[in-house]
Amino acid sequence: AKVVAPGHSHFTHLPHNAPHTMEMIMQKSVTAKVVAPTASASAARPAKAVAARASKALGRSTFMGAKAVAPKATKAVRATKAVTTCEGRPWTLPEKAIDADTLECINSIRFLAIDAVEKANSGHPGLPMGCAPMTFVLFNEYMKFNPKNPYWFNRDRFVLSAGHGCMLHYSMLHLTGFESVKKEDLSTFRQWESVMPGHPENFVTPGIEVTTGPLGQGIANAVGLAVAEKHLAGVYNKPDSTVVDHYTYVIMGDGCNMEGISSEAASLAGHWGLGKLIAFYDDNSISIDGHTDISFTEDVMARYEAMNWHTIHVEDGNTDLDALRKAIEDAKAVTDKPTLIKVSTLIGYGSPNKANSHAVHGAALGAAEVQATRDNLKWEYAPFEIPESVYKIMDKTEAGAKWEAEWEATVEEYCSKYPEEGKAFKAQISGELPEGWEDALPVFTPEDKGDATRNHSQTMLNKLAPVIDGLIGGSADLAPSNMTLMKMFGDFQKDTPAERNVRYGVREHAMGAVANALGLHNSGLISYCATFFIFTDYMRSAMRMAALSEIGTLFVMTHDSIGLGEDGPTHQPIEHLASFRAMPNMLMMRPGDGNETAGAYAVAVANRKRPTTMALSRQAMPNLPTTSIAGTKKGAYTVLESKGTPAVIIMGTGTELQYAYEAGQKLQAEGVDARVVSMPCWELFDEQDAEYQESVLPAGVKARVSIEAGSTFGWAKYAPNGFSIGVDTFGASAPAGKLYEHWGLTTDNVVAKAKEAVKTFA
Repeated sequence: AKVVAPGHSHFTHLPHNAPHTMEMIMQKSVTAKVVAPTASASAARPAKAVAARASKALGRSTFMGAKAVAPKATKAVRATKAVTTCEGRPWTLPEKAIDADTLECINSIRFLAIDAVEKANSGHPGLPMGCAPMTFVLFNEYMKFNPKNPYWFNRDRFVLSAGHGCMLHYSMLHLTGFESVKKEDLSTFRQWESVMPGHPENFVTPGIEVTTGPLGQGIANAVGLAVAEKHLAGVYNKPDSTVVDHYTYVIMGDGCNMEGISSEAASLAGHWGLGKLIAFYDDNSISIDGHTDISFTEDVMARYEAMNWHTIHVEDGNTDLDALRKAIEDAKAVTDKPTLIKVSTLIGYGSPNKANSHAVHGAALGAAEVQATRDNLKWEYAPFEIPESVYKIMDKTEAGAKWEAEWEATVEEYCSKYPEEGKAFKAQISGELPEGWEDALPVFTPEDKGDATRNHSQTMLNKLAPVIDGLIGGSADLAPSNMTLMKMFGDFQKDTPAERNVRYGVREHAMGAVANALGLHNSGLISYCATFFIFTDYMRSAMRMAALSEIGTLFVMTHDSIGLGEDGPTHQPIEHLASFRAMPNMLMMRPGDGNETAGAYAVAVANRKRPTTMALSRQAMPNLPTTSIAGTKKGAYTVLESKGTPAVIIMGTGTELQYAYEAGQKLQAEGVDARVVSMPCWELFDEQDAEYQESVLPAGVKARVSIEAGSTFGWAKYAPNGFSIGVDTFGASAPAGKLYEHWGLTTDNVVAKAKEAVKTFA
């Protein structure tokens, strides 16, 4: 069989009933080779696969102007397969006709992305070009939001999990009327201080719900947003009055589905029956390395079905807008399951030479291909020029104001029927903490029995839960060990969504992302999650995203050191304190007794734009007489004062604070004027003014000793002369006492090091 390219390439110039496919009779064009169909989709994958793999894709839509013609061809012939530069799936579906106005809107989305990436010479144009139709249908016909109030509570949420394609989202914000992305911003993509950074950032661009980029984080965040909606609906909605009623939509790609976090999160979503979560899977069969069949051949829909999702396949996401509409309507009709809509698309739709290949995934098209794409899609506008008719169709200012006003009226009616619940609802979504909440935190004295800080943590959670309605959280299948249950509440489950204990199961990574999104829902929820400190290794990306996204998630991490003993080095954190202290915008707190644990919660709950990681002990420690919530808030403070300028300063955290304190007492009894400083949070101490810092750690005092059951890395900042007691190797399996003795984490060793330091700097 011989192949020729079509004389024209876009479906809008065809009658509505005209078939338009690479299997139709085409017209003569330019030269190219012709090959027979390959035997299977995987037959041509190895090193010499480029041409053979490309041959599979001739079946893509004829917009591509396939440069394939038989030698000496003089008349139209029937198409089969030809060598092209593409790598994606064969595409043989007839294109559907789209009316001119709608097509102009869809192409506006495409070319804003194309032009922005081209101007920046950086970015990912392929996804916006392929996903423009589904995104147009979703935003223009189904989503409810108010572009002039991006933080309206009852808006539908949208997450672009495939965050590299963020020009898709920025284009939608601009075209639908958000003031955060103005016309003059469109040409500043990926530039210094632009409102359009290289991946979506919620703290930069109003209208962006969550920060995405690390693949899979977005779908997990979307699960968390849907949990927030389901929980608040369970708490506040009444049979005759609904004040919480919105959807969470997400676009994810093959990469998101490859990342393990997506399976963790999807498993939870199916278990919880999140019927208002609708995920669009952009099934374009291309990743950076090429065709996804080199590494990803599973049946994604079957996987989601096994996780209790409702699944739908839209076979033509390029032109079949009616199928997209039906899919969304069918998804919304299923209320007891989340829905995955697999939308098969061509990445880089419209690019004659790069569509359906990895070349369009992560680089600018280049001037020549941009012009070829303009010619191919009949786009006659200059870069960043959008027809006024498009704004008239897509702007949602009027509709958004109407939706918000209708909701406000519903809330007022609700408040008149249910005044107590109405007051609580308004307080909840205001995000304001209740007056006097901190008074619920207890104070401890040495007469109170010593305890592990993980147990003190549970005390704090159960003291705060009755006074902070938005406190919600749970553990990664370790609640009895992490001590994180709020005893007066049941479990958040599919049929009990108003409850506040979240059972995450053994899914640390998804847990972190879901917990972040509960806060990013911006409805006053204060989210915590818990596991062993060592397993932050599984969820570090989510914790970093919390810090980057400026969301105050509480990461309650127990079993914080070699002090957990017999479980051994696989479970004993060493470098973890240092690593989180190195993380920007993360508060790393290691309290030393009950008062400091209360202080850690006072800090964590108050900080709504900064996450807190608490490292809590398995083993018990005494309550010291001079610890305090107020001191903890300063990050470091004196717990044993010297008589004058100290001869030596001893610094400690967590379970080792007691040894520092005892060593200070011994030294003072021996006539050495020692000061003991508790340092539960370095970051907070570094934020104090210079005068306070000098009052705690006088620069003139060179003799300093630190003790902490973890890596000594970083302590040189406060003990610059090398007298730091810690653990700079992996731990071992043995009783905690033996391990502490082996690594010198004892009162006597602190005393000895302090005397050595005094002698050194005398």
